[in-house]
Amino acid sequence: MKFNTKQLAFAGVLAAAYAAVTIATASFAYGPIQFRIAEAFAVLCCFTPYAIPGMVVGCMAANLYSFVSAWDFLIGTSATLIACLITWRMGRNLDKKPWLAWLIPLPTILCNAMIVGAEIAFFFDNERAFLTAWGANALSVGAGEAAVMYVLGLPLLLWLRKSSAARRGLQAV
Repeated sequence: MKFNTKQLAFAGVLAAAYAAVTIATASFAYGPIQFRIAEAFAVLCCFTPYAIPGMVVGCMAANLYSFVSAWDFLIGTSATLIACLITWRMGRNLDKKPWLAWLIPLPTILCNAMIVGAEIAFFFDNERAFLTAWGANALSVGAGEAAVMYVLGLPLLLWLRKSSAARRGLQAV
């Protein structure tokens, strides 16, 4: 993927915003029950593929502050990458299928629930069997992601779809 100056700047600003918001809200952005507010930015991937590197780099930077930084740097960032790629693919059909907007938050919710839930179960739930711990952590991480994505992410997506100026700006990136 080649970047021009505008695309690189967009990705950099998004990465900085993601990291800053996550680190500023660290008290509830990490752990088995997490509300990572910056995940709402994932809906930007619907409009431009250049949001993907911004989200991934921002997640990497934020995960350096995680209580399992080395592993979360790799595993948690991978969940964000996969979710953003799926979101971008889904967003390509958004004009033809406007109802798809209601499903756009699902990749972020499901990828983080399954992948981060497994990570937390593996590293922190020694008392329970892995599958039980994974299920419990997937539910708690998924619930936090669902709250963020449907309370913040979906309204952002719907606003961007309605705002022609904002949408043109994102599509110009």
